[in-house]
Amino acid sequence: MPSRRSALTLFAGAGAALALGAPAAHARPAHPRPFGRFGSPSRRLDALTLYVDPHGRGDHTDVRSALDAATGTGRTLVLAPGTYRGKLSVPADRAGLTLIGASGDPRDTVVVHGDAAGTPKPDGSGTLGTSGSASVTVQAAGFTARDVTFANDWLRSDNPEYTGTQAVAIKVQGDRSAFYGCRFLGHQDTLYADTLTLTAFARQYYRDCYVEGDVDFVFGRATAVYDRCHFRTLTRTDLASAPYGFVFAPSTAGANPRGYLVRRSRITSAAPDAYYKLARPWVPSSDLTAHPMLTVRDSHLGAGIDAVAPYGTMSAGFPWQDQRFAEHRNTGPGARITVPGNRPQLTAPVARAHTPAGWLGDWHPYA
Repeated sequence: MPSRRSALTLFAGAGAALALGAPAAHARPAHPRPFGRFGSPSRRLDALTLYVDPHGRGDHTDVRSALDAATGTGRTLVLAPGTYRGKLSVPADRAGLTLIGASGDPRDTVVVHGDAAGTPKPDGSGTLGTSGSASVTVQAAGFTARDVTFANDWLRSDNPEYTGTQAVAIKVQGDRSAFYGCRFLGHQDTLYADTLTLTAFARQYYRDCYVEGDVDFVFGRATAVYDRCHFRTLTRTDLASAPYGFVFAPSTAGANPRGYLVRRSRITSAAPDAYYKLARPWVPSSDLTAHPMLTVRDSHLGAGIDAVAPYGTMSAGFPWQDQRFAEHRNTGPGARITVPGNRPQLTAPVARAHTPAGWLGDWHPYA
């Protein structure tokens, strides 16, 4: 069975099945209409739209050059099926940028790179660090992505000497960032939902998305809503016992009244039953006043989640019991309340405020 790296390095448009080590299908020729219903360079939707196709039928053959050309605000990049390798950055001056996977299936359009926190910097001055490992970094406000896979295919098994094994698929820092039908693939620290500064309360919205990983693979200090998403915990061959990892590791600023909200979602696992914790708080050394917040409600928690002790503590002095963790009306074997003190529950009146509207205010990406 191929690794994520061997699967992702195949062109998705040639029939590769990408996630969870699925075998590649037989190759098929490139589609004659690589941009589907989104036009083409000869039938451009508008002057702000650029087309990217690795086979040369667009304005650009790679996403990085298209980003360099997409100056100003409100630009759209339509990506033909393919695997686009290389680190990408969406700076603050690209506000309102939209990425669209043209086929409508995120498995067909993959943006991927393979750095880890312990990867040496090119200039020899140290290692990249967690943020530097990100395949994609988004600092612009108003960023939207539809039907795209964001991946980091760095593997621990290929680099047993590394101690910095964080490998971020995407770091999102801009306010009003929205993702629809996207996939986020990695192992440790897959999806970094964060903010530009400690005092910025960046709002993010994820709907119908898929996220997989093992250690803290959804983390950061953003105000983020995960709506109808699927979280998948991976098995590990480098560990002999539980826990394998944690799904969520919020680091919400103490002054921020809203952290992570997970609703109408599900968590499944490729690992043995009860080998994963639902969450642990991250209080980084850069913000010892952080007060991590997570609400998981109306969601199905599979058997991979430890129902007896679903939360853990990352740092001494910041126990999970002192944080803003709560659940409401969850189902599934991982949601069983066997030790009530280990599963704080919202009351019905309080739960009425734990909604996308309550989290996102005057921004309505869920409408």
